[in-house]
Amino acid sequence: MAAKGSARVSKKSSSQPWLHVDGSEIQEYGTVRTWPLGLSDEARNYSCGRLNQILADTQILYALYKKHHWLMRGPTFYQLHLLLDKHADEQLKLVDELAERVQTLGGIAVGDPRHVAEITSVPRPPNGAEEVPAMLSRLIEAHETVLIGAHEAAARADELGDDGTNDLLVSDVIRTGELQVWFLVEHLVDTPLIDVSGNGHTKPRRSRTAK
Repeated sequence: MAAKGSARVSKKSSSQPWLHVDGSEIQEYGTVRTWPLGLSDEARNYSCGRLNQILADTQILYALYKKHHWLMRGPTFYQLHLLLDKHADEQLKLVDELAERVQTLGGIAVGDPRHVAEITSVPRPPNGAEEVPAMLSRLIEAHETVLIGAHEAAARADELGDDGTNDLLVSDVIRTGELQVWFLVEHLVDTPLIDVSGNGHTKPRRSRTAK
């Protein structure tokens, strides 16, 4: 029971959400907040900057995978359609891991597609469909851009004592990228499934163990 003479203040509740809320920017892109992580400011600033570059390029790589997944054609359509979608899912997982590492270090992860387009190092592809080998080559070249950046950043992060960033880049970004490149380049090898005999007829390859 309230004391005599005291005023009881009640606040009316409402289920109506706040809409069209405007707010001020509380942390600028490119700045790093101070965390008790046992890392120097130099290490955290360096890692956030390099991770954001790799993050932007990886987001473009993911988008290229989805684009080419949709635009695949020809006799290997089904196999490549599924493979590129699998690779896209794996790249999307890396996007999240890279962004969370930037945030863990106190930075701001690049996320708006328009911002990503401004800072990516991956060249823009044609808006339409290319021949299949060209689309695969474009993916391989985008991978190489990411891998070069990841190798350089991992080495410098190691020098600065940022083991978490080094581990993410080596164990996840580099190893995933290298494996995906392998799967792509093997589709660009021009090797026949059959032998061509001297008389112009074709015949299946015989097993070395065949009698």
